Amino acid sequence: MTTLKDKTESAAPQARVRRKSELPTAIGFIALGLALLVLAPAVLSDFRLALLGRFVCYAIVAVGIGLAWGRGGMLTLGQGVFFGLGAYVMAMHLKLADAGADGVPDFMKLYGSGEVPGWWEPFRSPIVTVVAIVAVPALVAFGLGAAIFRRRVRGAYFAILSQALAAAFAILLVGQQATIGGTNGLNGFKSFFGFNLYDPVNKRMLFYIASATLLLMVLVVWQLYRSRYGELLIAVRDQEERVRFLGYDPANVKIVAYVVAAAMAGIAGALFVPIVGIISPASVGVVPSIAFLIGVAIGGRSTLFGPVVGAIAVAWAQTSLSESFPSFWTYFQGAMFVLVVAFLPRGFAGVGALFNRRKETA
Repeated sequence: MTTLKDKTESAAPQARVRRKSELPTAIGFIALGLALLVLAPAVLSDFRLALLGRFVCYAIVAVGIGLAWGRGGMLTLGQGVFFGLGAYVMAMHLKLADAGADGVPDFMKLYGSGEVPGWWEPFRSPIVTVVAIVAVPALVAFGLGAAIFRRRVRGAYFAILSQALAAAFAILLVGQQATIGGTNGLNGFKSFFGFNLYDPVNKRMLFYIASATLLLMVLVVWQLYRSRYGELLIAVRDQEERVRFLGYDPANVKIVAYVVAAAMAGIAGALFVPIVGIISPASVGVVPSIAFLIGVAIGGRSTLFGPVVGAIAVAWAQTSLSESFPSFWTYFQGAMFVLVVAFLPRGFAGVGALFNRRKETA
């Protein structure tokens, strides 16, 4: 007969093993926080810090892709859609907040519009805006996920559908010149919830907000990885039919990851707008969606910190190389993606594990 004492004694070693296995993750989390919140503001100029803030927004998107693709096996090529939804929600609020006494944004006056469209009006409220930044991408992802995953669409077919969605979304935005700026997008923001965006102190504040948000998103995904849901998500990725046979609905498991990733992308887009100062169709279409994915693949899609490091590294490389070699970066990016997928499927984060495995077999 198993007593309570026996159960306690058997559970104790398991708890110690789990704490030991989580120690590197905790150290990595602390190191990331110190690098973003202490080291970067101390050594970088305001210009470079704002540039890093943009990269941090990309990293937030990458964390969600790591959840959906790395753990869930969903190759999503349309995260730019959800990034754009959050960004345009924030941009509309900022344009309304900066409008004059008549309440009409400046670009609408240029196109001869004397009144604001009705679907803009809710975004005058800061509370509605903050809720919509998360809710709009999440609801769109829920609807798409329910329609796609319940029909058991997966693999390359899902990737193609998500990419087509990104292309259609960008085309839709381009055609709305008078209402959301069309190709030019929305820009010229002066304030952020009452804070002057031209003040260097407030620009640094935005970097701290973006960095803290990234750390929070990493923490959320870490908890999901450690939970029973995280185990179920991996099981769906590896053996979907077996999970279905055990009585679980794989579609529901996928929808949750897809919605969480979309919400994170929406938050990243909302932070991107005041940091960069512009949002346009060029930032939300197929090319940005693929760029998000490349960063995750290079960093290591199945790891916690790999997507973060990969997204920041790729964005930094793009900025640095494209300045000196404008036509070279596209080829370099494509070649790097092909090489990583072919020879390092776990990204650079899996290099250590690869060497350890070879050492053990030697």
